[in-house]
Amino acid sequence: MVKLTMIARVTDGLPLAEGLDDGRDVKDIEMYKQQVKALFKNLATRQNEPSRMSIETGPYVFHYIIEGHVCYLTMCDRSYPKKLAFQYLEDLKNEFERINGAQIETAARPYAFIKFDTFIQKTKKLYQDTRTQRNIAKLNDELYEVHQIMTRNVQEVLGVGEKLDQVSEMSSRLTSESRIYADKARDLNRQALIRKWAPVAIVLGVVFLLFWVKTKIW
Repeated sequence: MVKLTMIARVTDGLPLAEGLDDGRDVKDIEMYKQQVKALFKNLATRQNEPSRMSIETGPYVFHYIIEGHVCYLTMCDRSYPKKLAFQYLEDLKNEFERINGAQIETAARPYAFIKFDTFIQKTKKLYQDTRTQRNIAKLNDELYEVHQIMTRNVQEVLGVGEKLDQVSEMSSRLTSESRIYADKARDLNRQALIRKWAPVAIVLGVVFLLFWVKTKIW
């Protein structure tokens, strides 16, 4: 079954639309959504990525197609037919380009086309049951073959991005530690100055106090 659908602009990874009711029956759905967003970011920074790919993640598979600088992605059960998944994405692509094509490049905010969810939900229902006559016919249709589409693992695909995130995290941690070290160094210098000048200040204070007492008595 289709579990999740997301659409994003490839040039910068900006999410454009998604199935609002998707993933309610999926455990750890937020983790999978984060994987999708990381994938979109990777696609935005890499060149010559395949325009169609399947990516295995746990008990599910991400299938995506890239067309016109837009990535159309769905997450399905591993048992769900690959051909139907890509037919589903083709239907989404055709309709999304038809109604939003002229505005894709100028979209400036995330989920600018969130109303497309209506079409996503309607189309997803058509593809949920693989035993319907309609879907059986699509499975037997030789006009759309998926045998040549590469299948990879999510760790392999996101490996580079994860390493970059680790480097970024390490850099941030080192910067934070350097800041803490600098603050401690300033505190130590302050304490050293206090220890150095405190006796002098005490002596001057005593002298000033005696002088004041003497003037009051005399």
